Amino acid sequence: MNYANLFKIAIVAIAANKMRSFLTALGIIIGVAAVITMLAIGQGSKKSIQANIAEMGSNMIMIQPGADMRGGVRQDRSAMETLKMNDYESIKEECSYVKAVSPTVNSSGQWIYGNNNTPSSIYGVNQDYLEIRQLSISDGEIFSDADIKAAAKVCILGQTVVDNLFPDGSDAVGKVVRFNSIPFRVVGVLKKKGYNSMGMDQDDLVLAPYTTVMKRILAQTFLSGIQCSAITEGVTDKATAQISSILRRNHKLKDASEFSEGDADDFNIRSQEELSSMMNSTTNMLTILLGCVAGISLIVGGIGIMNIMYVSVTERTREIGLRMSVGARGIDILNQFLIEAILLSVTGGIIGVLLGVGASYAIKAVAHWPIYIQLWSIIMSFAVCTLTGIFFGWYPAKKAAQLDPIEAIRYE
Repeated sequence: MNYANLFKIAIVAIAANKMRSFLTALGIIIGVAAVITMLAIGQGSKKSIQANIAEMGSNMIMIQPGADMRGGVRQDRSAMETLKMNDYESIKEECSYVKAVSPTVNSSGQWIYGNNNTPSSIYGVNQDYLEIRQLSISDGEIFSDADIKAAAKVCILGQTVVDNLFPDGSDAVGKVVRFNSIPFRVVGVLKKKGYNSMGMDQDDLVLAPYTTVMKRILAQTFLSGIQCSAITEGVTDKATAQISSILRRNHKLKDASEFSEGDADDFNIRSQEELSSMMNSTTNMLTILLGCVAGISLIVGGIGIMNIMYVSVTERTREIGLRMSVGARGIDILNQFLIEAILLSVTGGIIGVLLGVGASYAIKAVAHWPIYIQLWSIIMSFAVCTLTGIFFGWYPAKKAAQLDPIEAIRYE
């Protein structure tokens, strides 16, 4: 018996029990749709997090003072004075893997203009900070080197601060606002960035020359931190190692030797690459978990196929006996029932793929969740459902092929 005839027989058998065939395939449909939808949500979350990290600067390196122990008490790192201006200058001049570097100092307080006020933070930085943090000016201009040298009282407002201080929509550039009691002339407004993946408002900030914040607000000579941007994301590790070497030399920290353990770093270096790797690891684990939970539906669907194929074999025992008595071989009977199982699973897989893709876009439209459907997830789901049909359909088909023709004809 050729495969064309076996295929026709399988279609007739499935069509004879439409409702039962649909309910059998329903498990596969739900399983495939669930796998595609869950993977789309997981991959969409991963892409969204990666995009947010990229907006913050994917090759950004953050250097902060290390917390020190004094009298057995660990000090707050904000009180440490380990980072100095010569550290910033050394990194800028010597680090070949860094393309932009900015000292950072910051303070929080109340910003006031007329009858309006808002709490926000002021960050003392240089011009490179905008490149490092992927910020841009939408109105006005950035402060100049002359402003930094003179510790000029000029600032650049984030959009949230502008909205709170100028609710009437008037132009902020050129106006004089106050930080607590210190007047600042607004020279620019930052382009709106919105909230990041951690829920932080990236527009609720004010930038000013670092010299201004150090001298006129904080009255300090040390830095709160240094931010850098590696040439490319791929050389972040090399840039981090080079920065660490420079800082250890500047701070006169002893390296480990066979006679001593060496001095611990009095600074901390973190990169966005570390954050990206950690978030990717978390989202990958979540995606795998979602996929495994959804994949259970495929197994349940496969068991449903096996159950129905057993019922089908029992119902058609006399038919099997008649076919075998007129010359059908065991392999023909095996192929006949195996083709039925594969048809059910493949049909369910196709419907499941369409339903899964549709459900993914429906979730995006209704719940506004980020989704990302990858071709491999569709191919994998379809392949798994096909293999499920073969695996769970093979045993009932083998049982049918091993029936004794005489006993099968006598079966009532």
